Amino acid sequence: MRGKSKEEIAFARGLRKRQTDAERALWNKLKNKQIEGVKFRRQQPIGSYIVDFVSLERKLIIEIDGGQHN
Repeated sequence: MRGKSKEEIAFARGLRKRQTDAERALWNKLKNKQIEGVKFRRQQPIGSYIVDFVSLERKLIIEIDGGQHN
């Protein structure tokens, strides 16, 4: 498994700053282990993708559809 490049990390950070309203609303519910104590990360590079939200311990990825996916 390869590490994340500086470009991938910078791009993911940029996405975190430009969240959609739907992503922001869901993040407010997922952050700080509010749901069953599960830790989520947002805009996480995984392979060649950057996923909206991921729980590594539960092996769960959540993608929010929106105009940015066109």
